[in-house]
Amino acid sequence: MSRTFHEFFAGAGMARCGLGAGWRCLFANDIDEKKAACYVANFGAREFRLGDVATIRPADLPDAADLAWASFPCQDLSLAGARAGLAGERSGTFWPFWRLIEALGAAGRAPRLLAIENVAGALRARDGEDFATLIEAIARGGYRAGAMIIDAKDFLPQSRPRLFIVAARDDLEIPPELIGAAPDPRWTNRALCEAYRQLGRDAVRRWLWWTMPAPRAESPRLAALIDPGDAVGWHSGTETARLLELMNELNFAKVAAAQRDSIETGILIVGTIYRRTRSDETGARRQRAEVRFDGIAGCIRTPAGGSSRQTLIVIERGRIRTRLMSARETARLMGLPETFILPERYNDAYHATGDGVAVPVVRYLAENLLEPMLAANDRALRAAQVIPAERFLMARDSSLRSE
Repeated sequence: MSRTFHEFFAGAGMARCGLGAGWRCLFANDIDEKKAACYVANFGAREFRLGDVATIRPADLPDAADLAWASFPCQDLSLAGARAGLAGERSGTFWPFWRLIEALGAAGRAPRLLAIENVAGALRARDGEDFATLIEAIARGGYRAGAMIIDAKDFLPQSRPRLFIVAARDDLEIPPELIGAAPDPRWTNRALCEAYRQLGRDAVRRWLWWTMPAPRAESPRLAALIDPGDAVGWHSGTETARLLELMNELNFAKVAAAQRDSIETGILIVGTIYRRTRSDETGARRQRAEVRFDGIAGCIRTPAGGSSRQTLIVIERGRIRTRLMSARETARLMGLPETFILPERYNDAYHATGDGVAVPVVRYLAENLLEPMLAANDRALRAAQVIPAERFLMARDSSLRSE
């Protein structure tokens, strides 16, 4: 059975990729023209509508969907942002989306399930008030909801913890094996528990501690997803030396140790570098380069500036080379297939991938939570529609006697 969904704040369509072929998109929307062009290049324009979510009306959405997916903007909720919260210009777009869901409910077309994704920092926005406000709105809208922190590093070599809120309409039966009596430590952190304690009484009554099995597959290592050749331009020796000079003693020691290991083992060693502004011993702010060699990349971000783009460091038999991560490499780190069409301009492609949701995480949620819930309710609906054999025979005999 094909499942149906609406995809809001769709970006380049990574939620659609993760849901997979068993799901049919009824409607998709984003306001960003470049990401919209990427979406259309990969999935076609039939279901896509470019524009502000506030301009969408219930009549624009065909039929009733099994799922509404919304990865709404994180800028006002992120720890790195201005922290305006749900009142901010970008993250505040949650409210037009939610008003649309409420209107669909009033028309008898509310999605059976909701999946809402954002940065983990959303739990602490305005000291947890925004998270409580959001969950309480969902509860008033006739849904039971629970939240999880899922890190993409359990599926991909990228550290990317994200908040996922999954809500089920009140009339849905939820299989008991999907609900835990207490928080599942795999998907719960301290911030989520603290945010839960701020919920109002009705939201707590409707709260669900979702539980799912541990991910089965072991994620690949970073080295398996990068192109070690010269297809992507490498930094000059001077540029690489400058990056090394920006490292403090601890980070430089990591590079020296990796260089020795590469000479001794002959193994290609791959790491990543982020440039950050840190305070030195005197309290002065200065740029630093921080490196990691644990086989996992840092979080892919949108290229708002040079420091937000991730740099690769590759050490082979003692030789150290550095370069920016390519757009295709960022796509791999998001779990996108090689056939996924990326924008031609580097920054546009980096923006499309860095502003998305990790594809294997969406597939995991669909396989272990969304699809089992829908399947259980479909079975219950079919069972309710079946006429018991004895009733069928009585009806047939009555019909024969009347003839």
